[in-house]
This record gives sequence, C-alpha cells and structure tokens, in this order.
Amino acid sequence: MSTLNLDDFSDLIERPDGGVRRDAEERRERLAVPPGALGRLDELAEWLAAAQGQVPVRPIERPRVVLFAADHGIAAEGVSARAASTGHELVRGVLDGTSPVAILAGRFGATIRIVDAGLDCDPELLPADVVGHRVRRGSGRIDVEDALTAEEAEAAVRLGMRIADEEADSGTDLVVLGDLSVGGTTVAATLVAALCGTDASVVTGRGGLPIDDLAWMRKCAAIRDALRRARPVLGDQVALLAAVGGTDVAAITGFLLQCAVRRTPVILDGVVSAACGLVAQRAAFRAPDWWLAGQASGEPGQAKALDRMALNPVLDHGVTVGEGTGALLALPLVQAAAALAAELPERAVEEPTE
Repeated sequence: MSTLNLDDFSDLIERPDGGVRRDAEERRERLAVPPGALGRLDELAEWLAAAQGQVPVRPIERPRVVLFAADHGIAAEGVSARAASTGHELVRGVLDGTSPVAILAGRFGATIRIVDAGLDCDPELLPADVVGHRVRRGSGRIDVEDALTAEEAEAAVRLGMRIADEEADSGTDLVVLGDLSVGGTTVAATLVAALCGTDASVVTGRGGLPIDDLAWMRKCAAIRDALRRARPVLGDQVALLAAVGGTDVAAITGFLLQCAVRRTPVILDGVVSAACGLVAQRAAFRAPDWWLAGQASGEPGQAKALDRMALNPVLDHGVTVGEGTGALLALPLVQAAAALAAELPERAVEEPTE
C-alpha cells in the first residue's frame, strides 16, 4: 500500500496571485497599444504575471525543456507505429541534436533535460545523467497486468517531485514539458477515458507516428481492457497510476503537482502531459491554473482532458511529433507577451485644460 496521498497537494497548492493579475489587467488598459489589439498575448502576459507575482511581468530568462522518458509494455501489442522498447532511440535523437525539439530549443534559448524514468534498454546506451533516475526497466502491459507496483508508482511520483524542486531551485522560470515514450498515448488515453467516464473509441487517436486502422482497433481493444482494470481504483490516484500508468506518467504527475507548489509555470505538450494533468487535477483542483496548454495535438484524448481542465491551447498547427515540440513552439509567444507587457509605453496623460 502506498504511503503517498496525492490529495495532500490540495492544501499545498494556491492559485496564482489574483490581485497581481488584476494589476496586470489595469496596466494593460494604460498601454499605448489599444486593449484587444494584441489578441491572446494579453492573456498570456497576465497569466505569467500572476504566476510570477509581480507587475510588470519579468521576461522569461531561463526556460527549460523537461522530457520524461519511458517504454510501456502495451507497445508490444502492436498499438504503436514504433517498435516496442525503442524509447532510447527517441532520447538519442534529442541528445544528438537531430530531433525537432532539440533543434528548436537551441533557437529559442531553452536548455533540455531528459529524465529516464523507465526506459527498457541497457543503461550503458545513454549518459549517466539521463539514466540515473530510472525507477524500473519498462512497465507492465496495462490490458492484463499492472504497469507498476504501488511502491514503484510512489517512487516515480516522488521522482517527478524531486525534479520539479531541482528545476525551481536552479532558477528555471518556465518549464516546457514533454515525454519520450513508446506506447505512451495508449496509456494516456486510458487515463483520460477512466477519469472522464468515456468509452475507449472517444479518446483513441492515431499517435505521434500515425497508425493504420488495424493498429487503431488493437489500441481501442487494449484501452477497453485496461479501463476494466482502472475503474476499481479511480479513488486512489497512486493506485490508478500503478494499474494503468507507467513510470513517466507517474513522474510527470508528481512533477506537475510540485511545480504548482513551487509556483513554477509549465507549458503542456500533447496527450501524455494532458492526461497527467488530469490525474493531478483530481488531486488538487487549483493545480491547472499553473499550466498553459501549448498546442492542440489532434489527439482526441488530449482535447477531452484539456476541456475538463478548462485549458485553451495556444497553438493548433497539427504538430503530432510529440517530444515537447508543440509546447516549445508556444514558448516564443509567451516570451513575446512578456516583453510587450513589460516594455510597451503607457499612453500620455492629457493635462486638463482650464
């Protein structure tokens, strides 16, 4: 039995400063550029100011891409276009600088941190600073067995909490969150369906590398089987993550909750981070106020989760590559919003005439 109760986060997490947000809105009314002319950039700046607790908002100086990596046992059932146990190849692409997220991070001034929560590969294939946090090697097939033991699920959640503390302590002022996983969208869809009370077909998408119709049907069947195992433990988030989650999913959930505790704003990426957000919201209803939905990935499970959390994606460009890429594309908009809010001049006040 887990000794970690995620419901405790409800008392630890406060909303971003509402008074500061009102101050930011009032300052916006005084700027030379007319209200509404900057569209959603105003909203982004006000969200960031509230998270920072100050007006004018500070520029984003130390953005950080944090990617949690793992392999999911369900991938062996043909639910993914990628071969099972190949998550390390995704990690290698980022480390080598050949993946989209690595290329864009360099352009946008963001550093990248990869955390191996549960890859199914020999540790020697990757650098020690990547694999040093691994909870276990791979995860169980969620359609027929638990993904993790209760102890492993708790360890993964605590891993995410620890990474969040490390990032906050190091001065990270905005996190771009993503995952490097094989089979992760199947796990995420299961969590969304379980928490939203929907059927598998409503939340099952085609994944980052689109799958064919036959694979989609296998994916639906796997999610339906997993849902039968998820429903009895819906009242316990850690038990749910153990039953139908995975090491990366549990770690991201803990990471999101602790980022909210530490008042660190986060940009979510696709369906995996959205599903983790849904689990975290179940534990602490104020937590989503600290997150921004970076993009609409096209995955139906993501759309369902974001709607439940009342998060409106910043971008909708059809980016399905995953790995935090869609979330990273939203970073320049947040940076632009902060710069404009802080640096635009105020309107000249006309002197009263006698």
